[in-house]
Amino acid sequence: MLRSPSLRAGCALTALCLAWPAAAQTAAPAETQADGNYHDPRSDIVVTALIPRSQGDILSGTSIVTGEELTRSLRPTIGETLARQPGVSATSFGPNASRPILRGFQGERVRILTDGIGSFDVSNTSVDHAVAINPLTADRIEVLRGPSALLYGSSAIGGVVNVIDSRIPRRVPDEAIHIDAIGSYGSAANERSGSGEIEVPLTENFVVHVDGSYSKTDNLRTGGYILSKAMREIAAASDEEEIQENARLKGKLANTAAEVWEVAGGFAYIGDGGNLGMSISHSENTYGVPSRLEVAEEHDHDHDHDHDHEEEGHSHENVTLAMKQTRADLRGEVAVNGGFLDSIRLRAGWADYQHQEIEPSGEVGTTFKNQSMESRLEFVQADRNGWQGASGAQFFTRRFQADGEEKFLPKNQTDQFGLFTLQSLDLGDTRLEAGARYEHTKLQSDPDADLFAEASQRSFDALSGSLGISQAIMPGWRVGLNLSRSERAPSAEELFARGNHAGTQAFELGNPDFGKEKSWGVEGTLRGSGNGYSFSLAAYHNWFSGFIYESVVDDSVCQAANGGAEMEFPCYAYAQADARYYGFEAEASVKLAQVGSYAINIDGVADYVRATIKGNGPAPRIPPLRLLGGIEAQGARLSARAELEHVFEQDRVTDFETPTDGFTMVNASISFKPLAGNDRTTLMLSANNIFDVEARRHASFLKDFAPLAGRDIRLTARISI
Repeated sequence: MLRSPSLRAGCALTALCLAWPAAAQTAAPAETQADGNYHDPRSDIVVTALIPRSQGDILSGTSIVTGEELTRSLRPTIGETLARQPGVSATSFGPNASRPILRGFQGERVRILTDGIGSFDVSNTSVDHAVAINPLTADRIEVLRGPSALLYGSSAIGGVVNVIDSRIPRRVPDEAIHIDAIGSYGSAANERSGSGEIEVPLTENFVVHVDGSYSKTDNLRTGGYILSKAMREIAAASDEEEIQENARLKGKLANTAAEVWEVAGGFAYIGDGGNLGMSISHSENTYGVPSRLEVAEEHDHDHDHDHDHEEEGHSHENVTLAMKQTRADLRGEVAVNGGFLDSIRLRAGWADYQHQEIEPSGEVGTTFKNQSMESRLEFVQADRNGWQGASGAQFFTRRFQADGEEKFLPKNQTDQFGLFTLQSLDLGDTRLEAGARYEHTKLQSDPDADLFAEASQRSFDALSGSLGISQAIMPGWRVGLNLSRSERAPSAEELFARGNHAGTQAFELGNPDFGKEKSWGVEGTLRGSGNGYSFSLAAYHNWFSGFIYESVVDDSVCQAANGGAEMEFPCYAYAQADARYYGFEAEASVKLAQVGSYAINIDGVADYVRATIKGNGPAPRIPPLRLLGGIEAQGARLSARAELEHVFEQDRVTDFETPTDGFTMVNASISFKPLAGNDRTTLMLSANNIFDVEARRHASFLKDFAPLAGRDIRLTARISI
């Protein structure tokens, strides 16, 4: 048996490379996908949908961020980059660790991918762990919500975020050398960032790629007070002058500076019958975790679990995380052009990840290590009178280990194998779609005397499926309905957690006896477009049985699991119960007028989610209702935009949360394309949070201690030649 992920990855790469030349010699030309620098200009093609289709043909909520929109939205983290998309929020654990939240789901229920393969980090284990994907390297980002996302894993009940880059080239450029570069400055954190990539065709079939990026930020300047109103009232009532001063603090968010760099190289052979390419990358990210200001002399478990324990050395006061990852990727495609099969695709990746949590003294408090490998083999069917489909297999393995004083998980391994299919039938006005996924998951943990944990092993067989129908109701308008049934195996964290977790200021206790999480879902969609307008609405409702969540329990429960030791943090135990999630997301765009060479457009986004855990009340950290509207004057070379975002108050909270005030932000930008005929070379000046308001995301663990950025003036230059 091959026990090492690196050995398994090496065998997969070798096998494909040996088999490739003969297949490429005999196969017919493969169709170029629409997700790179030089490809199909139809920017609405969604590659993540397994069968590449236009955004309007997909029976679930989708978003595509590319071109000028991506340039305007670009931030140091993937969560903040996507935070203005419909149905998307962010964990916002300070400016350096922000993961996307889709339809109120976060962590294990959202898959973050790079070109269809996992990010291979530990961002799902804790909100203070950054995603190991740099948005600076993205050509486009696709967000797929709803049942279709389950084709990438049963854990993707919330959705999939797929960051698509060009590290493995998809075609040979026409130029002798192709250069893409982007540089940006942001005033709120004195952010200086830049990224560049070069592609060179060595022969008519062989192209090489090199890229690198660097970003450095200082402490983030926020709008308004550092502490929320509830925390300021507690701090102001303290008898200690130093704590009273915390209630008056404004401006800079301490310990939020960061430095990130990344280098990568790749190559591809692109023949008449397909393509084969590989890439290797290395990234390092050193960033601070926002300090939690003291608001009381003693910790009160019942009031708020985010208070510090500075005297015991377990707060995240001035802790720095030093992350590094080395990664190898492979992608290949053979065009079959047969009566049944059109092409065969292989995607594989492996990564060695590590990060250290460094105390203010310079000592390493905890080290997290993660080795992962994932591969997908897809068989894409030929279009036969409107019948299209794709089927395949997926394998994933992960070996996780934590060592040090903040270890809250024993060493564990996850192995997962899945089979999936998506079938679509286009009957003209009516389109039918069916998808299914079978997944076998094996999780095992080693014994750990430090955590009073015995060895444990669990296996799960999960089956998920969906049925959908889309019907044309008038020219340019379609209504759709999706029904889904999903099953998810518990994660290693939900089964085996058994220790103090300073990132969330909680003693986390898993349950190795959990069963599968199951759910039924229904999603309705309405999409329309015509001359000068577009509209999209998705409404969804999910009913869960065995929903896994964290709940506050009596300290004695965790004390018993911790050898009777006194509790340093509140006791949070994972539990299972029935739950309901429902909500909607909508977006629209209308052309108001044509003024000379400029089109005047208005657009808007609205989203809302409501989540309840039976017997426990509202689910924690659920984003409130949000409205975002913009007006834009769009010309061939010059465009200007202004937008208003209002996030409502969230007062539907659990016992261990505080309500979050609403806020309104005003943003504006102007972009200029200096080179005629070159739409990818852009200069952009933007102003975000112009009125410097105090803003907090309710979904953030740190929302009472770490507000969002204040006024941020950004200058961005993107060059493509």
